[in-house]
Amino acid sequence: MNRVRLSLVLSSGLLLGGCSVIPVLHKPAPPVAEQWGASGVVTSPAAELLRWQQYFPDERLQGLIRASLAHNRDLRVAILNIEQARAQLTVQRADLFPTLNASVNATRQPSSSAPYQVGTVASGGLALASFELDLFGRVRALSEAASAQLLGTQASSQTTQISLVASVASAYYSLWADRWQQALVDQTLATREASLKLLKLKYDAGVLNELEWRSAQSQVEAARISRAQVQRQWQQDLNALSLLIGQPVAASMLPPVPSWSTRAVDDVDALPRLDRAALWPVLSEVPVGLPSEVLLKRPDIIAAEQALVAANANIGAARAARFPRISLTGSAGVVSDSLSGLFSDGRSAWSVGGGLVAPLLDAGRSSANVTASEVRRDVAVAQYEKAIQVAFREVSDALVARSTWGDQVQAQQAQADAEADRLKLSALRYRTGVASQLDLLDAQRNLFAAQQALINAELARQQSHIAVFKALGGGVEAPAAP
Repeated sequence: MNRVRLSLVLSSGLLLGGCSVIPVLHKPAPPVAEQWGASGVVTSPAAELLRWQQYFPDERLQGLIRASLAHNRDLRVAILNIEQARAQLTVQRADLFPTLNASVNATRQPSSSAPYQVGTVASGGLALASFELDLFGRVRALSEAASAQLLGTQASSQTTQISLVASVASAYYSLWADRWQQALVDQTLATREASLKLLKLKYDAGVLNELEWRSAQSQVEAARISRAQVQRQWQQDLNALSLLIGQPVAASMLPPVPSWSTRAVDDVDALPRLDRAALWPVLSEVPVGLPSEVLLKRPDIIAAEQALVAANANIGAARAARFPRISLTGSAGVVSDSLSGLFSDGRSAWSVGGGLVAPLLDAGRSSANVTASEVRRDVAVAQYEKAIQVAFREVSDALVARSTWGDQVQAQQAQADAEADRLKLSALRYRTGVASQLDLLDAQRNLFAAQQALINAELARQQSHIAVFKALGGGVEAPAAP
């Protein structure tokens, strides 16, 4: 009767082993719109095919990105996490195969009967460690979960790489903005100092009143304050870039000192006009009418998907744990009455053992584990859907920012040009005695503020382009199956 029961258990196990206990995974449809923008027609290469080498054509920036990919510590940790996950997968897959060990044992003890002579028993050979027959797919389910975790770790590493590339590009363009702010402040300070010298002569001669003299002096000090602020910002941005690339930034990799446009007003009190086209290198464009399916290739979406696959596989492992576990042990080798003669005159010996453990009463633990695994799978589904929604929002925000910052920059350019013309007219009116010195100083101050705002707007526009690259996944391919 016992043999019949055992045969039934083994037969049912073999039948169940042919069927996976892992539930069929149905990925939810992306809970987002089908596309961005008004048109779904893609007229340029797909964004997922646009690599950072194409998106950032500036040679200095490319050198900085390559340095960061080689030396950044956060990326190094992410790569090491991949190696750790790969090793864990190897350990998990090893449970699918038996483990053989070489063993040599010797015991020396008195016999249990008179005259209680002391004897030696030595054995050596190969031993089979406890090996579970994976009849119900528990070990295979755990192996599939570990494989999904490895893919998720690889995707997380690619997310770190994309963020690093975008951060380096953003820091590089911030340094460009700092360069322009420095040039603007230096030019403004030199102009104001030259004007102050002339006003000092007028003040000493009694032609200029003290209010106008002190106002001009205040303008000079304000420019010096701005220079100190810009110098501080430059050094802090440089330190941030050094941290990203993992080493000091070479001078050859820094943005060059900008030069002013030759189109300038012809007065000592006026400032040259900023040429927006020459502020910094342009970035490559990406299409606007992209289908939302490109989000599924984002590494963070892939990581969320693999977390869902792992959670689903763990359900199969929890289900299989409710069935009996059969394990085998065994050994084969030689045995001898002395350790020295073990391999010369030893006798062959072998042993085979097996065990079966079947859950009977566990106070609902197995059922609770299955329920908990199913809940974790449902949580992973919700997190997967949320990851897609967050990605869609990031892309939408980046596209909107890119468009609106472009409009704002054009308006800022027009305002800066208008303030430059206003300063020219104010200087002319001041020389002819129509306007006061205070009117001229107000025009200088407004032009300086407008040009600073133009530089900041241009930086924001460029960073919005970088945000589009990052939000679309940076053109990183999906990780290969382990």
